[in-house]
Amino acid sequence: MAVDFPEEIKTLRATMDSVREVTNLAALRTQITELEAQASAPDLWDDQGKAQQVTSALSRANSELERVTSMDSRVEDLETLVEMGTEDGGDPETMAEAERELVGVKKTLGELEVRTLLNGEYDEREAVVTIRSGAGGVDAADFAEMLMRMYLRWAERHGYPTSVLDTSYAEEAGLKSATFEVKVPYAFGHLTVEAGTHRLVRISPFDNQGRRQTSFAAVEVIPLIESDDSVEIPENEIKVDVFRSSGPGGQSVNTTDSAVRMTHMPTGIVVSMQNEKSQIQNRAAALRVLQSRLLLVRKAEEDATKKEMAGDIKASWGDQMRSYVLHPYQMVKDLRTEYEVGNTSGVFDGDIDGFIEAGIRWRRNAEKGN
Repeated sequence: MAVDFPEEIKTLRATMDSVREVTNLAALRTQITELEAQASAPDLWDDQGKAQQVTSALSRANSELERVTSMDSRVEDLETLVEMGTEDGGDPETMAEAERELVGVKKTLGELEVRTLLNGEYDEREAVVTIRSGAGGVDAADFAEMLMRMYLRWAERHGYPTSVLDTSYAEEAGLKSATFEVKVPYAFGHLTVEAGTHRLVRISPFDNQGRRQTSFAAVEVIPLIESDDSVEIPENEIKVDVFRSSGPGGQSVNTTDSAVRMTHMPTGIVVSMQNEKSQIQNRAAALRVLQSRLLLVRKAEEDATKKEMAGDIKASWGDQMRSYVLHPYQMVKDLRTEYEVGNTSGVFDGDIDGFIEAGIRWRRNAEKGN
């Protein structure tokens, strides 16, 4: 079927109008001007913390402006390409190139549109992801490791740097739990829709009778703490234990007790770190993640108060949010958005952008409904 380019371009322009409205380019340009003035101040680096905040904010604002303006240019270039391809009876090669460019523009614009939905309080933060095995024994531990690989491969596909902070291996196979950072702006906004209970259905490779097994793993996503968040924790509220780091099968990997377990006694939140070489580094990483979790707890308490004032909320994420079925058929399905994919190996290899984008749109619609 021939592509209706006039209608496609009309749709692209309408989407760009929506993106520009949400982005508020005038306000963004004003913000850039103000940040440039601050960045050029001669005493900027007298306070290194503030200087880093200003330069990071300026970089993010410029990147945001570039994303929108470059997308405008691509739509205009596509329209020019179509005009060239339809002149003088038409040029099939030019029109074929226009079709390929249309596919690319629609994909990039879709990603940009989703990005404009990430305007929550902490959406632009980097993310700390924790995966824990649930019901299902060794299959659940193996599933937790499969999920960790899935998210690390997703980050790798996008060129996002990651850092594994803690891994607790199960006795037979897989992971009891693992924590890692995704160190890129808006990682939290994207990955927070992955939080919840994930379910795997398959023929268990650990069952010598070849029976089907259902197992579960939980994913937690929190925003990374920043220096200006002011989440201060009194020393007398923290209990710190040190222990020897361990690898798969309980093998000792360090000769010193460098791992740190930090417990926040008022809330019972426990954070373990063992992947750094020194106890000091693990303690600093544990404190940072503990502060991030307390920040999220504080936000949840504020949200709960708002919800109580607003009355009943119809929309809910629920406990079980996604099923990965490998037997008797192959399908990964998000139970909130109804988005599904039959290529299960692709999903476990990090191809989860469709699920993330559908989740972000679902969340925004749910918030509007409330």
